[in-house]
Amino acid sequence: MSSFLYFILPALGGYTLTSLYLLKNPHILHRKKRTAFYCTHISHRGGCGERIESTMEAFTHAVEQGTQMLEMDVHLTRDGHIVVSHDENLLRQTGHDVTISSLNLQDLPLYKDRLEVTFYARHYSSGADRKFALLEDVFRKFPKLPISIEIKENNSQLIKKVSELVKCYNREDITVWASVSSSIMKECRETNDCMPYSFSMKRGVLLLLLFYSGLLPFVPLGESLLQFYLPCIFNRTFIPEIRILRNKLVISLVQKITMRKSLFEHLAARGIQVHLFVCNEDEDIKAAFEFGATGVMSDYPSLLSNYLSRNRCQE
Repeated sequence: MSSFLYFILPALGGYTLTSLYLLKNPHILHRKKRTAFYCTHISHRGGCGERIESTMEAFTHAVEQGTQMLEMDVHLTRDGHIVVSHDENLLRQTGHDVTISSLNLQDLPLYKDRLEVTFYARHYSSGADRKFALLEDVFRKFPKLPISIEIKENNSQLIKKVSELVKCYNREDITVWASVSSSIMKECRETNDCMPYSFSMKRGVLLLLLFYSGLLPFVPLGESLLQFYLPCIFNRTFIPEIRILRNKLVISLVQKITMRKSLFEHLAARGIQVHLFVCNEDEDIKAAFEFGATGVMSDYPSLLSNYLSRNRCQE
């Protein structure tokens, strides 16, 4: 037993020291990613706290406020149009219990004239524009603006059409594949591997396991972005539907495990951007940057712009 410890303890010590050194100096093993964009200000659903979510009015307003990236979700209509919408079922957004895939574009109902902000409880947005936007219209109006597109359903036709549209508008380097599902992300990458992509949920869990085991500095990563919830918004500005996430102890544990500044700094040093969301109050924006986020996603683009402006002046 003593001879075993004689060899194993120095080996573990050497592994730990090497891992810690490479965690702080990832350039020794990895070439830094060079994405065509670097975004500090990201507008969630186009800035859905200040205008009706995912409308052209919302996107235009966010850009006018200085956003550097739009985040959105897309679905496919029955007649093959790519529509920007968070939900496939339109009950929450329109009051009509119908799905986008069951309707032709011309039959889509209008958004409600007043819509609750999902990540800011008891707050509502409104606007003059209540029409669902087409992804192509967004590409056409904002040809140089980075966009993160989340695919929520494993729909090969949708993924193929998004890829074709991205290629058509020559924006593969500034359009990001995003999905919680690993299987959907796999199909997105197989369809178009020239587009940068973010961590899926499964890959995010693996990232944490690699970090805590000390293996992360040795492992190559293909992702260009990590987009993750800021846990401290739970049960304050955001009330989750999942019961276990309403437990303060659970959220506290999630925050301690996931919000590791050394992890985020390591990713940033490897050229992987870290976006925390959805930050709708100054204290949350501040917390996100203090944790090591390179960018913040908000429903309130003017709020985020004002925060960034104030803090630049203080530096």
